[in-house]
Amino acid sequence: MDKALKIFLPAAGLGERLRPITYHMPKPLLPMLGKPIIETIIEKFSLVSFGKIGINLHYKADMIRDWAMNSAFSERIELFYEDPILGTGGALKNAEKFLSDGYFLVHNSDIVSNIDFSLLIETHFSEGNIATLATHDYPKYNNVVLDDKGYVMDVENPGMSMPNPDTEGKKVAYTGIAVYSPEILKFLPDGVSHATVAWLAAAKAGHKVKFLDFTGCYWNDMGTPSAYALAIVDVLRADGETIYIHEGISDCSNIEMDGYVAIEKGCVLDKKSSLRNCIILEGRIESKAYENCIIGPDFEIPLNETEMFGVDKDAGEDNGLILIGTGGSDRKYYRVRKDSSMAVLVRYKKDDTAFHRHIEYTKFFRSHQIPVPELFEADPQNMTAMFEDLGDLSLYSWLKCRRSKEQTEEMYRKVLDILIHIHAMPMDSLHECPLLQEKIFDYDHFRWETDYFIERFVKGIKRVAIKGTSVLNDELHMLASKAGSFTKTIVHRDFQSQNIMIKNGLPRLIDYQGARIGPPAYDVASMLWDPYHRFEGDVRERLLQYYINRRTQGGKIEINEFMESLVVCRLQRHMQALGAYGFLSEVKGKRYFLKHAEEGLRLLKEDVHALQLEYPALNALVATL
Repeated sequence: MDKALKIFLPAAGLGERLRPITYHMPKPLLPMLGKPIIETIIEKFSLVSFGKIGINLHYKADMIRDWAMNSAFSERIELFYEDPILGTGGALKNAEKFLSDGYFLVHNSDIVSNIDFSLLIETHFSEGNIATLATHDYPKYNNVVLDDKGYVMDVENPGMSMPNPDTEGKKVAYTGIAVYSPEILKFLPDGVSHATVAWLAAAKAGHKVKFLDFTGCYWNDMGTPSAYALAIVDVLRADGETIYIHEGISDCSNIEMDGYVAIEKGCVLDKKSSLRNCIILEGRIESKAYENCIIGPDFEIPLNETEMFGVDKDAGEDNGLILIGTGGSDRKYYRVRKDSSMAVLVRYKKDDTAFHRHIEYTKFFRSHQIPVPELFEADPQNMTAMFEDLGDLSLYSWLKCRRSKEQTEEMYRKVLDILIHIHAMPMDSLHECPLLQEKIFDYDHFRWETDYFIERFVKGIKRVAIKGTSVLNDELHMLASKAGSFTKTIVHRDFQSQNIMIKNGLPRLIDYQGARIGPPAYDVASMLWDPYHRFEGDVRERLLQYYINRRTQGGKIEINEFMESLVVCRLQRHMQALGAYGFLSEVKGKRYFLKHAEEGLRLLKEDVHALQLEYPALNALVATL
């Protein structure tokens, strides 16, 4: 970290392409899930430097000034008002006194990216450049011309980022992010200018103006409503979410939601309406259905789903399809049109044996009135299938909206009714589905779960070395033996809130291709001790009693055995979930799963502590995590 490195954020622009949004706020203050864009940039910068922050102002300067004075960074911020707007070069020259005493980072205040500041800064220092430009290959904007060594030779159509198709050579696009040495300032004229003037003048004078390639990094220039909407969806996806509701929204329980929804501060949701793929910036929502739009106090900007979601460029022959889903699966799901409605196309990898289970289990469960999506068609040769579209609202996302205990409990009872139906399915019906009949949740599988926990979470995430493994192994052997000994039924095996979809107010079931024959308490533990949602008060206890009452009617379960199995299955499930979070974050790169590890670990600590006399080594290990 270079504590002295400063940052300069150009924020004077009119934001004309973002109108009518920018009639109400300047572009740098557009909210990104509760925070202005400019604030997210400064937070990222503050991870590498505590240096001062320069911001130039012109359009709606008072709003940016008010934000700066009330932000957590107010003591580090210095503002530079411009009239007229001086351009990207003139802005730096106008702040010359502020910038001339050391290196500084320039970052356009409408850019969202995951470009590595540390790498950019370190490269600048180590190579002795006067300017180090973060660039990428982006054909639409490739107008920076490079020589064979990667130094800047020319800039085509400066200020417009438009390449000249009549010229050849290596060309890249400038991302709006660069590190400069203070000497760059002497190559800028007073008054209005573009930063490219300094690049070319410095290069001509023999200084090194170098590019650093960040092709493949995420980058979005939020200059248009569609680009802004896409950025919101990308941020949600990167965090494994589909719904964002500002903490200041006290109640949204009368709003139906589907797809990706962001509700920012200042929205009034006192009327019954529906939102699908919407960003609500502020104002009162009317009693109607909104779809694919940005909503403000006096505007509604329509968008199409391709603009909001982008397309999957790696879809092969299906290039251009809209990718949906945020879970941990390697399978890809696309929303497609089928006749007059929408359907979901799922594509499996060639070696994924779950494809055939998915098809056969769907037929089997639907024949027994389990609410799984309808199968429209399957293509085993290409490992694709088309299913009924259940929308994008999972139980997990449904719970993002603040709801009463009564509403929450009612929905969970409906979910448990599905589980009760599955667990009550006659075992002699399994001959109808041989693939399920052979999948037994036995000792070996339970033991695999605990090894998964040890390798992927204890060692992988927590980096804890285990001592006295023989005693721990004995306890895990005993735990798996118990879990495998209980009466078995058909179980979903991953019955948690992200695998329950809410369509038309009713829960439906997905991701059931891992179903097995195992102890029903495992599913109950998965749902009622779910790290994705913590129950308040005694709701969990009432829901557990609801399940037990329904299952004990007619002697369908033996209560003492079930309660004994529930204790064991809770330990198993907690460890399986933590192992999965470790695997998905470390191996699959889906780091957002780790945000659920804290709650999963809390549940495990609580349950294993209650059994510390029976599992002292496991309790001791978990206590250190």
